[in-house]
Amino acid sequence: MSTEYTAVLKQDGDWWIGWIEEVPGVNCQERTRADLVASLREVLAEAIEFNRQDALTAAGEQFEEERIAL
Repeated sequence: MSTEYTAVLKQDGDWWIGWIEEVPGVNCQERTRADLVASLREVLAEAIEFNRQDALTAAGEQFEEERIAL
């Protein structure tokens, strides 16, 4: 399953800054646009995995998982 997110990219002086619209806290700053996109992709993947693990820990035992698509 492929999920798409929206990256907001902006050049600010010598730096490129960006964030993911749908996931608060996923933001990066890099010297080039290409590096920014790569960093956002990596940080987004890490944030999703962290959130997944956090949710499973909070659920404790005897829970169900169900995929929901929009």
